[in-house]
Amino acid sequence: MISKELEEILACPKCKGEIKISECRSVVVCETCKLKYSVDNDIPIMLIDKAEKLV
Repeated sequence: MISKELEEILACPKCKGEIKISECRSVVVCETCKLKYSVDNDIPIMLIDKAEKLV
């Protein structure tokens, strides 16, 4: 699980805006950029080239 401390400092690497962690905690989402970043072993993979577009 992503720690509360990490969750508080995470920002979208593209727009530097606010992100949200999905309820299942397996995806980090930037609503502004319409991108989602995967979470692997409780570590968000916040690389723009690894992000997927929201549908």
